[in-house]
Amino acid sequence: MSFEKRLQELGIILPEAPKPIGSYVPSITDDDRMLFTAGMICLKDGQITHAGKLGQEFTIEEGYEAARICGLNLLAAVKAAAGSLDAVEKFLTVTGFVNATPEFYQSPQVINGASDLIVEVFGEQGKHARAAVSVACLPLNSAVEVQAVVRLKKFG
Repeated sequence: MSFEKRLQELGIILPEAPKPIGSYVPSITDDDRMLFTAGMICLKDGQITHAGKLGQEFTIEEGYEAARICGLNLLAAVKAAAGSLDAVEKFLTVTGFVNATPEFYQSPQVINGASDLIVEVFGEQGKHARAAVSVACLPLNSAVEVQAVVRLKKFG
C-alpha cells in the first residue's frame, strides 16, 4: 500500500517540512538508507502550539496532541528528505522528550501521540522501538520534541 495514499485516506495533510531554528539540518542519511531526523517540536504555521510544561500548563491529552503535531512535522521532514513517504521501509526508533514538572510521570502516554500517528499511517512498518523522557525544558519552551530513525527502501 502507498503511504502517500494512506495519508489521503486518513484525511491527513502534512505541513511543510520545518526549517531549522539553529545550526543543524532537519534530517541526514548515512548510506541513502538510514534517515536520522532532528528533533521536531510542536510548530504549526511557524508558531509553537503548546508552550509550557506537562503537569503544569497541559494535561496528558493536550500533551498527546502536541506530540501528534510533532509527529506531523516529523513525517514532513521524512518526506522532504526521501522525496516520498513511499520510500520508507521501516521506522526503527522514536525518541520523545516531554517538557514536564518533576512530578510528571506520564511521558509515555504523551509520546503516544506521535507513535500512534506513525503506526496509523505506516501500519507494521511504523512499529518502532521508543524512549519517552521527561526533561526540564525544550527549545522555544515547546511542550514536546520528537525525533526518529527510519530505514529507507533500497533503490537501484
